[in-house]
Amino acid sequence: MARNPKSPALAIDPAIRARPIVLVGLMGAGKSTVGRRLAQRLGMAFADADDEIERAAGMTISDIFAKFGEAHFRDGERRVIARLLAGKPLVLATGGGAFINDETRALILKDSLCIWLDADIPTLVERVGRRSHRPLLKDRDPGEVLRELAAVRNPIYAEAHLRVGSASDPHDHTVRAILEALSTWEDPACKG
Repeated sequence: MARNPKSPALAIDPAIRARPIVLVGLMGAGKSTVGRRLAQRLGMAFADADDEIERAAGMTISDIFAKFGEAHFRDGERRVIARLLAGKPLVLATGGGAFINDETRALILKDSLCIWLDADIPTLVERVGRRSHRPLLKDRDPGEVLRELAAVRNPIYAEAHLRVGSASDPHDHTVRAILEALSTWEDPACKG
């Protein structure tokens, strides 16, 4: 497949690709789907923190929450993310609550380029309605939960290095928006 010479992926400073890129945002923002496609476009590896946590624990996130509680889950999540960030540069999709933990947020901001995928509530509700595995939505109205989470979490997500909208458009539009943002972003860590 020939590369598009006008692709924004080609304009990205190689120093940016030399560090992990971490996607944060509410559930349904598209972190996993966008992350896979972004990694492919950048020629980087991809990991989903939730998948890695389940693999490490040998159980689902829902089971971890039910058996051990959220605090135990967040501790394991922080350790898994630290391990992933210490390895080869990759694109990492995190769970919606990962960046809310003070220690995990500090780690992500220090050791990666962090991008907040910001989506409006109707888009999030439509997307989370496609799956039923989300512990925070169990027996609750998704719109109400997402509005509550957004009120608390969005000011924290705003600490990310970049913010990119994730609209109801196809995910490839979001990937392109990220690539365009990266192609013009001047990373303070890359300056000598």
